[in-house]
Amino acid sequence: MTVKPSGFETTLPSPTLFAPDTSNPHLAKAAELRDIFARDAIERDQQGGRPEEQVRLLKESGLVNLLIPTEFGGLGERYSTAMRIVREFAKVDGSIGHLYGYHFSPLQNAVTAGPDPRSEDILRRSAAGRWFWGNTTNSFSKSLFGRREPDGGVILNGFRPFASGSHVADYLTVAWEDEETNERSVAYIPPSREGITIADDWDGIGQRQTGSGKVFYKDVKIRAAEILPERPRDPITLLTPMQQQSVLLNVFIGSAQGALIAARDYTVTKSRPWIYSGVERHQDDPWIKRQYGELWIKVQAATALADRALTVLDEAYAKGHELTEEDRGRTAIAVASANVLAGRVALEVTSEIFEVMGARSAVRPYGFDRFWRNVRIHTLHNPAEYKTRNVGHWFLTGEFPEPGIFQ
Repeated sequence: MTVKPSGFETTLPSPTLFAPDTSNPHLAKAAELRDIFARDAIERDQQGGRPEEQVRLLKESGLVNLLIPTEFGGLGERYSTAMRIVREFAKVDGSIGHLYGYHFSPLQNAVTAGPDPRSEDILRRSAAGRWFWGNTTNSFSKSLFGRREPDGGVILNGFRPFASGSHVADYLTVAWEDEETNERSVAYIPPSREGITIADDWDGIGQRQTGSGKVFYKDVKIRAAEILPERPRDPITLLTPMQQQSVLLNVFIGSAQGALIAARDYTVTKSRPWIYSGVERHQDDPWIKRQYGELWIKVQAATALADRALTVLDEAYAKGHELTEEDRGRTAIAVASANVLAGRVALEVTSEIFEVMGARSAVRPYGFDRFWRNVRIHTLHNPAEYKTRNVGHWFLTGEFPEPGIFQ
C-alpha cells in the first residue's frame, strides 16, 4: 500500500496497521484500488490535473453506487462504509479520498429528500450510468445568480469557486441565488450544458487533483423540471453538513494513518541513526521509539473517535424522517468532536514524521510532504476553533449547535 521508490524495500515484518475489514467486499475492493492508486500517487500529486484513470476505475468497480438504495439500482450500503473507503484512499491519495467522499453529497441529499420524483429519477439515472458527481454549490461566494424566465426556468450567469470534482464529473450539482430575491436554488445538470466552462484552475498546495477551482456560467439555461423543490428544514435534511464534515475528518484520519505507515516503512529501511545515539539501527534509538509510540497512540485515539462518529451517523441515517432534533444535535457533536481531533492529530503526525525519518526523507521524490499539504489545506477550509466552541457550549449548557453550513 505504501508508495516505495526504487530500492525502498521493507526488511522487517510490518505489523497490521489500520487494516480495513476486508470481509466486507466493498472495503476489499477499495483496498485493491488503494494499492493501484498508490503506484503513481506521488507523481499525480506533483503534476496536479485530472485523475481520469482513477475515476474510471472507481466507476468500473461500482463503488460510485455504494450509497444509492437498492430500489434505485444501487448497492444500498451503510454510510460508514463509504467513509471507511474515503480513509483507505486518503492513506495514499488525499485527492481521491476527497473526491470520492464529496461525490456522495448530492446522492445523500436525494436519498434524504423524501418522496420526490426528481430525486428518485436522478438516483436511478446515476446508478444506471455509474455517474461520478461534482459540485458547484459554494455557499460563501454569492457569485452565481439566476434570472427567472416566463417558462419557469432560470438563466445563470457568474461563477462558483471551490468546485471539487467538476473537472471529472458526469453530472453537477449547481446552486445559485436569485438576482432579485437572493433566494437560493439547486439543480442537477450535465457539465456539457451550453455556457458552462470548467476552468480546472485549482493550484492549491494540497489536494492537487481535486479540481477545486472555478466553474463559469454564461447564459446557462436551467429548465423548470431540473430545479429541485425547496428542502424542508427537518432533522434528516439538516444532516447535510454532517456529510461534508465526515468526509473531511476521514480524509484527515486516512492521511494520518497513511503518513504513519509510510514513515515506519522508511524508518526501518532507509533511516540512519544519529551520530550520538549510540545505536547501530535508527529504530533502536529510544527517542525514535518514544516518538513513534506517541504518534501511534494519537492516531489510534483519533481513529476511535472517528469510528464513534460513523456509528452515530449510521444510526441517524437509519432513522430517516423519524430523526429528532436531539438526534441531529448529538450527531453534530459527535462529528465535530471527531473532526477537531482528527485534524489536529493529522497535522501533528504528517509534520512530525520527518523528525523520526531524518533529513534524507525530505526530498520531493519520496513525496512524504503530500500528506501534510493535503491535511493543511483542508483544515484551513474547516476551522477547528468554531467546532471546539460548539462542543464546549454544548458541554456547559446542553444546547446543541444551531444547524448551519459547517455544523
